[in-house]
Amino acid sequence: MHWKNTATRYGLVAIVLHWVVAVTVIGLAILGLWMVDLSYYSPYYRSAPFWHKSIGLALFAVLVLRILWRLFTPRPAHLPNHRRWERISAALVHALLYLMLFVILISGYLISTAKGQGISFFGWFEVPATLTGLPSQADRAGQIHYWMAMAVLALAGLHALGALKHHFLDRDDTLRRMLGLRPRHLTDRQE
Repeated sequence: MHWKNTATRYGLVAIVLHWVVAVTVIGLAILGLWMVDLSYYSPYYRSAPFWHKSIGLALFAVLVLRILWRLFTPRPAHLPNHRRWERISAALVHALLYLMLFVILISGYLISTAKGQGISFFGWFEVPATLTGLPSQADRAGQIHYWMAMAVLALAGLHALGALKHHFLDRDDTLRRMLGLRPRHLTDRQE
């Protein structure tokens, strides 16, 4: 497998970045939903938000890297059986996912820094609070954070359903390309 994309396949870097973002987003959603119900006396009351924030900051960096990689590394060509509406909807879903993920990450930052405190990044250094003191900053950002997270999960579900539709109904290589698998029509000698 090549580390860069080719005309027909995603490279290792694009595949790893895709799955790191996907697994991290799902993990952060689960952690976020779990931690909001913790009582003050829970042993995880302080550690769960610490991990949620640190992983969220790491996700921000990975997401920026992913977008830069996508901008400077050509994507594989669409498969010939992809219809125009599928190409447009895929582009729209990807754009919305990126936009909404950044809104979630920025709103999380605004929640965490509302009182002027920075955010510890795994205890290694602190990301400073730069925008504080807005009226009801934590509450408003919290609402945006929650509803955008729900929307991202729904949109990611739609994205996954689209990939499964291509794999099982259309029987094309859309999903196989993002899994790093060999296209169905190639043998070992052709690749």
